[in-house]
Amino acid sequence: MLDIIGLSKQFDGQPALRGVDLTVVAAEVVALLGASGSGKTTLLRIIAGLEQADAGQLLLDGRALSQIPVHRRQFGLVFQDYALFPHKNVRDNVAFGLRMAGWSGEKIAARVTAVLQLVGLDGFEERDVYNLSGGEQQRVALARSLAPAPRLLLLDEPLGSLDRALRERLTLDLRRVLRGDNGDEALAAMTAIYVTHDQGEAFAVADRVVLLRDGLVEQIGRPVELYRRPATPYVARFLGMENLLEGEVVAREPLTISTPHGRWQATADAPLQSAQQVTVLVRPGAARFWPADAAAPDSAAADGPNRLTAVLRDLSFRGRYQIATFTVEDTRFQFEFESDLDMPSPGTAVTLSLDPAGLVVLASGEDSRLGLLPQSAEAYNIQ
Repeated sequence: MLDIIGLSKQFDGQPALRGVDLTVVAAEVVALLGASGSGKTTLLRIIAGLEQADAGQLLLDGRALSQIPVHRRQFGLVFQDYALFPHKNVRDNVAFGLRMAGWSGEKIAARVTAVLQLVGLDGFEERDVYNLSGGEQQRVALARSLAPAPRLLLLDEPLGSLDRALRERLTLDLRRVLRGDNGDEALAAMTAIYVTHDQGEAFAVADRVVLLRDGLVEQIGRPVELYRRPATPYVARFLGMENLLEGEVVAREPLTISTPHGRWQATADAPLQSAQQVTVLVRPGAARFWPADAAAPDSAAADGPNRLTAVLRDLSFRGRYQIATFTVEDTRFQFEFESDLDMPSPGTAVTLSLDPAGLVVLASGEDSRLGLLPQSAEAYNIQ
């Protein structure tokens, strides 16, 4: 469908994109995820034709996108600020693109009804858009973009201006719409590129996530793969996983890493060499604990590797779970436990047992960029 090859862009001599490669296949939803300034919106604007690349190629079904006028690309755009016509009602906003395309009145009426029902706004046709809530306006903007059945839907932080509760609800609705879970063959699964800085949105909406950093692709993969196997320390930190230690491979079977707190058994997705410098990610759910002056609760804990003495420093209740902060000498670790688990008081000394499956070894240095996961859509059997 869409091939992005070596795309680069600078603004005032500062690189915004640096040789980005990406393939998006039909009916796939790809999220461009990253911090402010990572290049995600610039990449979307170049695809939309709102910016021109300095170098690289964009191919749509094998044809150079530069040869296709913007108004003939059949792309739909959804922005954070909605960009609705304030003097038009809901029906006229949704119908605008269809009228410009020369649709008949009967077809327009049927299509407007269908897309408004799809986004949960059936019966809103006569409403003035300025009387709608922010969430309702965003649904109108989405319906307007869906109405002409675009070949590619481009969404730039579409839920960024909404409050968290509403964003959570619309994220699920949006995923349903993009997947084509509506029973209407005329509104089938969409091909979409979705820009966001929110990992929860990206994980909920996308088939694949492209994490950008300083204009470069840091990692591409399915949401579950990025979360379970971040390819670099940057990816881990971006996803909120801060338990990272530098270490060195001292044995390969079982994989054993020398760390500032002893030798730990761990897991890795690729072969590692003895004496190789690595970063160890200790996942938030990797720990079990018991009072330091007590016996282990079972034989598995008693005989398991990766035991160390720690002090519980802080507890933070988060509803479904609680976060416990431990210190091991001068190192802080955060682990997640069920919210109803009885926890000791801060200041209590405990023994931590770290599951080797919860210790992920990441290659250190810039050579780790792009990580250990396959990058192309074909590698994921996305059709």
